[in-house]
Amino acid sequence: MIAFERLSKVYDAFTAVDDVSMTIDAGAIAVIVGASGAGKSTLMRMVNRLVEPTSGRVLVDGEDASQFPVHELRRRIGYAIQSHGLFPHRTVAENIATVPELLGWGRRRINARIDELLSLFQLDPAKFARRYPHELSGGEQQRVGVARALAAEPKLLLMDEPFGALDPLVRAKAQDELKTIQRQLATTILLVTHDMEEAIRLGDRIAVMDGGKLLQYAAPAEILVRPATPLVGALVGASDRPFRLLSLEAALGAIEPGEAEGAAVAASADLRDVLAELLWSRRPAAPVVDREGSVIGRITLERLIERAGRRT
Repeated sequence: MIAFERLSKVYDAFTAVDDVSMTIDAGAIAVIVGASGAGKSTLMRMVNRLVEPTSGRVLVDGEDASQFPVHELRRRIGYAIQSHGLFPHRTVAENIATVPELLGWGRRRINARIDELLSLFQLDPAKFARRYPHELSGGEQQRVGVARALAAEPKLLLMDEPFGALDPLVRAKAQDELKTIQRQLATTILLVTHDMEEAIRLGDRIAVMDGGKLLQYAAPAEILVRPATPLVGALVGASDRPFRLLSLEAALGAIEPGEAEGAAVAASADLRDVLAELLWSRRPAAPVVDREGSVIGRITLERLIERAGRRT
């Protein structure tokens, strides 16, 4: 869906992006992570030409982005930012309708898309469509911002620190919602963050940048187990690595026969969350349930700690 070919951006004597090449598969979530000033936002903004490259090129769905009129290119690409960027004097429905209206969609199709997206983000259209941004919570505003970015059914969604302004609990929920919706819509997502935890939670592949250079581009497990440079290793955090690896595995892979008391955990939950639940509730084990809510086994604290220990 996206290919960066020897892409660079130079401002006078400062090189913001330095000879970056990588590809992002259709339907994947790729996350660019790095400290402030690493070049990650500049790299992403060259996709929709908010920043023009100094050299190299960006291919979007196999076509050179520089060959499109800018307005046409941007209407094909969703864009969501940290501050959500909602128009304050337009309702939720009017915000979501912005790009479909520019593309000339009919009113019936636009209304159906508004209802579809609000329902997808668990915002009742009857309650939220006519509200204004100031009447929404921060998490609701962010969801509407992403819904607006998806309104015209783009194949590609760019997200620049989309959850940075949310509190930790709302942020985790928004991340989970994004992954669920992305699976349903099969949208390719390129997301920028400074948070390695978020990158591991969301990314199919992670690009680590520093000083404008691409240090490593790989699956989360590869970066955790084999960081390419000392800086990548520092970003990963040696002490946290075993538990971050647990976050890449579902509970289904650690089930054992037997019963357990207390609240059940879903087979799809990641092992790090299960470990946190067992430690918080001071239980030696928890029952595991499938999608239908049927108990299919248990997972023990002892086994989780043993699995984490094997990853040190």
